[in-house]
Amino acid sequence: MQWWQILLVVAAVAVVSLAAYWAGKERGERLARDEYHDSGMSVGGESLFAGNDSPRTGEEAFMRALPQAVALVDGNGAVQYARDDIERFGLIAAGHVRNSEILDMLAQVEHDGTTRERELEVARSAADMAGTHSGRGVQAGQSLPSREQYLSVRVSRIGDGLYALLAVDISERRHFEQMRREFMTNVAHELKTPTGAIALLAETIADAADDPDAVRYFSGRVSKESARLTELVRRLIDLQKMQDAGRSLHPKRMSALAVARAAIDANRVQGEQRHIEMVLAFDGTRLGPEPSDSDPDVPIMCDESAIVTAVKNLVENAIHYSPEYTTVCVAVDTSEHAVRIRVIDQGIGIPESAIGHIFERFYRVDPARSRQTGGSGLGLAITKHCVEDCGGTISVWSHEFEGSTFTIELPCAEDMAEQTE
Repeated sequence: MQWWQILLVVAAVAVVSLAAYWAGKERGERLARDEYHDSGMSVGGESLFAGNDSPRTGEEAFMRALPQAVALVDGNGAVQYARDDIERFGLIAAGHVRNSEILDMLAQVEHDGTTRERELEVARSAADMAGTHSGRGVQAGQSLPSREQYLSVRVSRIGDGLYALLAVDISERRHFEQMRREFMTNVAHELKTPTGAIALLAETIADAADDPDAVRYFSGRVSKESARLTELVRRLIDLQKMQDAGRSLHPKRMSALAVARAAIDANRVQGEQRHIEMVLAFDGTRLGPEPSDSDPDVPIMCDESAIVTAVKNLVENAIHYSPEYTTVCVAVDTSEHAVRIRVIDQGIGIPESAIGHIFERFYRVDPARSRQTGGSGLGLAITKHCVEDCGGTISVWSHEFEGSTFTIELPCAEDMAEQTE
């Protein structure tokens, strides 16, 4: 083989090798890019976000779909990405994590890579608390924002130097857990008090059998405690009936003015004993104590027992918590699609801290006064269920030491008839 032939073969081999090298390099870079984009985001070889224009679009859509508020941070707490709703928790500000407990969790996760989860108590932001003040009206089932909120926070490592911060507000869950514990405690306490008193009084009567005056006095005390126990049990039974979803209701057309008069008549003796004037009004005009042919027809469609119980309970409360020689007014008025029954008193009012809790079972603003007046702490809880059974809502407005207004709002009978047709 001539030298030029050997040179030609060497050149051909070099060209082929160089071409193979560049082709292999290009294919390797393409595979590396595909592996980078698909890493951690594929099932069965397909990208989880294949339907999006870019992985970034899919990642942001995924972040928005999470039920928790989310932020991505580095090991120093600097925010790389944050969903808008996490900022209202006050955990991050100016692009950095500001909560010391979360920074502590982040340091631990950075150290050992183990996910951390805690429940934190944090102060609500000024925006959440804006507009809350004494006397604000509150609808049953709602409450004024507490100054504290409880968050469940989770910190996990998702890459080199990148961490996911997930936060969810569990304040409502904490609130209901507290309500359940308090309910069980209150039931036990309320039943224990009269039963213990009856047992003690019975022993006292036995010891004072030779003293007729003492026997009469302590027998009267036994009767009073027995009545208190009976009332408490009756209230508990009423509350259970109101909460029973399967209980039968019998709605019928009736006059809202007739309901208001029935509630006033049921409490008239108590009002007279405390020298409290009972007033009935319609659209701002005072009406007489007895029905009249000139009275307007204000029709509602309700279960009679439920709605009369609701208004009667409100009037009874107004009497119990009002000073003597004041006025309790039951006012009825109408709008285009609703009838409102308001019970207005000039009583002690409700403090701001309590106004969001008064429809809870066994909650009492002043426990000492409630025991003095015989209150069980169940009346407003029963009232709430009665009104809801009638398809209405109940709300309260109050200023401490200036009185309270409870408002029941019900749909007009005509609107209810149209809905059932």
